[in-house]
Amino acid sequence: MIKFNNMFQKIIIAILIIFFILILFICIMKVKEISNTNKILKNHVINSDNTTSKSDSLSVKTGVQQIMIGSLCNNYDDALQVLLNIKEAGYIGIELNDFMIQDASLMVKLMCKFSGMPIGNGGNLDWNSLIEESGLEVISLHTDLNAIENSPSEVAQKAKSFGTDKVVITGMYRFDYSDITEVENLAKRLNEAGKALSEEGIQLLYHNHNCELQKVSEDKTAYDIIIEQTDSKYVNFEFDSYWMTDGGANVTALMKKLGSRMKLWHINDRGCTTSGPYMTPILKENATELGNGNMDLDTLVEIAKTNGVEAVVVETHQNWVNNDPIQSFINSYTYLNNNF
Repeated sequence: MIKFNNMFQKIIIAILIIFFILILFICIMKVKEISNTNKILKNHVINSDNTTSKSDSLSVKTGVQQIMIGSLCNNYDDALQVLLNIKEAGYIGIELNDFMIQDASLMVKLMCKFSGMPIGNGGNLDWNSLIEESGLEVISLHTDLNAIENSPSEVAQKAKSFGTDKVVITGMYRFDYSDITEVENLAKRLNEAGKALSEEGIQLLYHNHNCELQKVSEDKTAYDIIIEQTDSKYVNFEFDSYWMTDGGANVTALMKKLGSRMKLWHINDRGCTTSGPYMTPILKENATELGNGNMDLDTLVEIAKTNGVEAVVVETHQNWVNNDPIQSFINSYTYLNNNF
């Protein structure tokens, strides 16, 4: 009986020892698990901080070109509501055109309408008040070279009244982009205009269409000349990738060539906006909402970020989804929000 009791005690003690060792092992593993978890959380915080820092450093403003909303802004209340729609959609700002914020001649109105960009009758509205009331920023002010040459101070003051330091020339009309002498002279004029504006604290940017792709020599286009013969101290660029794609250019190469001189980016997509059936010989492609066309926007986005682009401006005219410019820029913002 005594032997049995001793054996039983030894078994109990052995079980207790094993149980204690098991508990100790579990505790050690738990401590390691907590330690590893803390390391993961710490790394996550660090990575989150780094991501935030990187995101901040790549912070890019988004905006809508005023030409999209011209026909909707014929009185103050309607214009304000459209601006509030832009803000509510998620955009930071708007890009204004001087011929849409002041009285425009009948000729200008007709030219815009025939080119598919009706500007409406908003020229009599108080756009400074509209911008302030809407809470939008003005990304830049579009004007023409003659206006700057005639009075750089007046153009600069108008830009400053809207809180922007960027004035954009939207390309030259009735201008021969195939004549190298004219294009080289244009580069000189741009340098002079840019210098005059810089003395007023304003940056000058050049906005392309596709006519700049005209060859002026065996291996140079007009756009090459404008880039190479303008001084980056006085002239930089608002690059429109749609028009260059439409002209058949190597858009990625052009954006890389511009580098940090690409301050603003005019963006839209390009694809067929007609309903089927689709058949030969040719589909007509038009501007369309971002992500709905066939341009390689993802690649262009990465180049734009590398270039340090400051703002991305959406501009489509005609062919809007449901024939509605507001729905169009709302749809396009989804792509921008996912990529900037």
